[in-house]
Amino acid sequence: MDISSLEKMIAAGRDSAMLRLSLARLLAQSEQWGAAAQHLESAVEQDPLYTAAWKELGRVRKQLGEHAGAASAWRKGIEVAQANGDKQAEKEMTVFLRRVERDA
Repeated sequence: MDISSLEKMIAAGRDSAMLRLSLARLLAQSEQWGAAAQHLESAVEQDPLYTAAWKELGRVRKQLGEHAGAASAWRKGIEVAQANGDKQAEKEMTVFLRRVERDA
């Protein structure tokens, strides 16, 4: 799928957190960081327990130079990952969080 197709699906009312994450990843690949962040924020609003969206939101915010926002997203993502038993995502976001805190 491409960006346009995913945007049309959202406009047609077939919105979901997974769709927003997919769109955000495509936007990030084309370095449209601001638009990607908006869709990821929508994804975590729709499904606050979506670990992958929190992880990606942190990554995109870091690319935008929003280190505090990235750290905040990863902290929340770590909480969600712990609650879901997603050890791999928890480990990854813990590493990302340490790096961004160290660089701040």
